[in-house]
This record gives sequence, structure tokens and C-alpha cells, in this order.
Amino acid sequence: MTYTFVLFLPMVVILLAILAWSLRGSRTQSAYKLDLECLEQAGRRHSTYLPLIHRALSPMDFTFLASHGSAQLLRRARKERRHVALLYLTGLHDDFQRLLRLAQVVALLSPDVGAVQEFERATLSLQFSWRYQMVKAGLNAGLLSLPRLDALSHMVSELAVRMETALKELGERAALAAKAASSLDGRGMDIA
Repeated sequence: MTYTFVLFLPMVVILLAILAWSLRGSRTQSAYKLDLECLEQAGRRHSTYLPLIHRALSPMDFTFLASHGSAQLLRRARKERRHVALLYLTGLHDDFQRLLRLAQVVALLSPDVGAVQEFERATLSLQFSWRYQMVKAGLNAGLLSLPRLDALSHMVSELAVRMETALKELGERAALAAKAASSLDGRGMDIA
């Protein structure tokens, strides 16, 4: 009974801390500084290179090198390709962080974002961080886990699509508001 309690207590504390952090964020949204630079760089940049990373880490390539080249060449190829995969992973991390900043800006501009969305963003951030660290540790240990790398890239792509959709909706709302304001102003009504 106490062993279960010892395992359960830290999980509850972590979840409560995440909830408190997400609720704090929704109350202090106006205190956040708008980062408009992330709006200029919307989209996913590194996840589009995933097929090239797949090819570079293909077991068939390593088998071919092992049968047609020296052991030294194989070691060098593994090392260089692992380095490329780590650079790709760093790029994915940068894309994810940029998309999270964009989500923060969208949350500031959208009246519909509440504590639930903030909690989802915090949870997604924790999931990504955990998976990122696992993939990075695997690559550093020499384990090339393409499915985990795929899952990480997919998370970034999904977040990018969600942000593109949110930006489109915000743009449509702004266009409707501008149209309504100009039509009211054109009729001689004071909207201020």
C-alpha cells in the first residue's frame, strides 16, 4: 500500500503543478510579450526532411557499406549519419519551440482560448520534451530509432497544421470585423 502511494504521490504533484502553471498562464495572458517574429516563420521547416533522414539511416545502406567498404568507412558513415540525425532532431526541437511561441501569440489574440487549451499546450510540451530526450539519448547511444523519430516529426507537423488553422480562423475573424466596422462607419454610425 505504501509503495503504491510513494509512486502515486509524485505523479499527482506533477499533474497539479502543470495544472497550476496552465491556469496561471491563462490569467496573466496580457502580461505576455507578443512575439510577432514567430508569425513570420509559421509552418514546419525541418519535418519536411524526414524522408531524407530515413534514407540516411536506412539499414540497407549500412548493409551495403558493410559488404562493399571497409569497417572504418562503415564506422565513419554511422558517425556522420548519426550527427546529421542529431542536427535534424535539433531542428525539429527549434520548430516545436517556435510553434509553441506562435500558439502563445494565438492564445493572446483569441478570446476562445481558456485553461483547457493552456493545459493541452503544457501537456503537449511535456510529451514532446520527453520523446525528444528519448530519441536524442538513443541517437547518442548509437540506436537509430526511426519510429520514434517519425512520431516526433509527426507531433511537430500536427502542431504546425493546428497553428496554420488557428491563424486562418483569426484572419477570417479579423476580416469580418474590419468589414463590419467599415460598413457601420460608411453608414455614418460611430463605432468608437
